[in-house]
Amino acid sequence: MLVIDTSYPATGFNGRNGEPVRQVIVHYTAAPFASSLRTLTQDGVSAHYLLPDPDDPGYRAVGYEELRVFRLVDETQRAWHAGASHWDAGDNLNSRSIGIELVNLARDDAGVFSFPAYAEEQIEVLIALLHDVLGRYPRITPTDILGHSDVAYWRKSDPGPRLPWERLHRAGIGAWFDEPTRAMYQRRFCVSLPPEVEVERAFQRYGYKPAQNRQAFELRTRALQMHFRPRDYCGVLDAETCAILYALNEKYRGL
Repeated sequence: MLVIDTSYPATGFNGRNGEPVRQVIVHYTAAPFASSLRTLTQDGVSAHYLLPDPDDPGYRAVGYEELRVFRLVDETQRAWHAGASHWDAGDNLNSRSIGIELVNLARDDAGVFSFPAYAEEQIEVLIALLHDVLGRYPRITPTDILGHSDVAYWRKSDPGPRLPWERLHRAGIGAWFDEPTRAMYQRRFCVSLPPEVEVERAFQRYGYKPAQNRQAFELRTRALQMHFRPRDYCGVLDAETCAILYALNEKYRGL
C-alpha cells in the first residue's frame, strides 16, 4: 500500500520552465532518516520523494508504524537533486526529472565504497511509487528510469549496486537486456572486443554522456555495471559488459 505524506515540504525548489517530465532518477541518501530529511528540506538541496528505511530506528522513533513516502516537492516543481547531469543528449536533468531518495547508509571511505542492502519493504514501496509516477507520465520510457550514477557517473555512485534493477524490470519498471541477445554478443566479444571508438558510440547511443578521458570511460563503465551487472562493477570493459551494452541498444534503441 502506497502512503504519501506531505508533512515536510522542502524549501529548495523552483519552476520547471515549461519542460515536461521525462526521467525518474533514483538516489540513496548515505545518511539515516532524520538527517536525510533535514538535508533535503532545509539545506538547499531537495528531492520530490524521500523513502525511509523501515529498519531505521530514527524513523520508528518518530512514531510511524507503516512505511510512508514523503513528498517533499510537488511534481510540478523542479527539485534540486540531480546537479550536473546528462542523459540522452540532454543536460540539466533537474528541469525534466523526478527525484526519489532512498534512505540507505552507503559509505565512501576515501574511494572505498560499502553498499548496504535495501530493505525488502523499501523495495516494495519503491515499486508502488514508481508505478504511481509512471501512470502520470506516459512519455517516460524504460531507459528513462535511472540511477544518479547513470546521469552523473563522473561524480556519483548512487543508488549503488544493491538496488535490484532486474526485479524492478520484472515489475514493469525500467530497462533490462534480453539474455539470449546478451549471450549472442558475448560469444562474439569473447573473441575480440569491438574498437573502443565504436564502444564509445554505443554508450552515447544508449544515453550516457561522452567520456572525455580514460578515467571517465572507466567510471561510465562502472556505472553501467552497477546498474546491469551488480555482482562485478570493477569498471573494466570486458566481453560481458560490452555485450550487455549492445543488447540494451538492440532492444531499446533499435540498433
